[in-house]
Amino acid sequence: MKRLNVLVACEESQRVCTEFRKLGHIAYSCDLLKCSGGHPEWHFNTDVLDIIKNKGGILQNGEEAYIDGDWDIMIAHPPCTFLAVSGARWFYHPDDKNLPVEQRRPHPRFPNRARDREEGAAFFMALVNANIKHIAVENPVGVMNTRYRKPDQVVQPYFFGDEASKSTCLWLKNLPLLEKTNVVGKGEMVVLSSGKKLPKWYSDALVKAKTPEERRNMRSKTFPGFAKAIAEQWSEYVLREDYKYDSVCKKSVSP
Repeated sequence: MKRLNVLVACEESQRVCTEFRKLGHIAYSCDLLKCSGGHPEWHFNTDVLDIIKNKGGILQNGEEAYIDGDWDIMIAHPPCTFLAVSGARWFYHPDDKNLPVEQRRPHPRFPNRARDREEGAAFFMALVNANIKHIAVENPVGVMNTRYRKPDQVVQPYFFGDEASKSTCLWLKNLPLLEKTNVVGKGEMVVLSSGKKLPKWYSDALVKAKTPEERRNMRSKTFPGFAKAIAEQWSEYVLREDYKYDSVCKKSVSP
């Protein structure tokens, strides 16, 4: 079986990377954060755009790793802090909520939020437009749904055996929609003192995390069943498409 060159962008947990590795593929994760998945020998701790361009680089463990040929597939999880609709309330001054958007002042706690959103959107599009044949970009519902285009698919962890709710948008390039593998319950919900309902896993992250960075990492981790479906279904598709392409090429040059 051909081994695919797989890059999992913006993934410190290594959950998707590990599932591709289980299938025998040459998979690497990449993130500005050090990996928490236990395999620094598979992790580029640097800017993923450099890794895409150079087809490799220095791994977290200090060794060099470069692929032969091109990246066959990239699964990207760009930071959603400034792109998700859940953070929209932090863009403008709370006293200006009744004013037209163009008249509102920046939020006093986050005066650079608008600039951060523009940088986040530009990074998202850099991943979308990367010179890789097969790409999936994942994010929650947010500004890119209108600024770029509607996602090709919206999935939930409970589609793939994990009892939890987390609407996840997928923008796909030369990849099929994911098929549900094991539909289970939507997971427990909790009601906050404000009356707002949240998935329990999300609420637990808010309580357990000691820092905003830790909270963000806990909320962004890919659920195990989802990671497995990504690796199994899309690697099978890419291998099948490559086989078809090779067969056509061989026929075209045969005497």
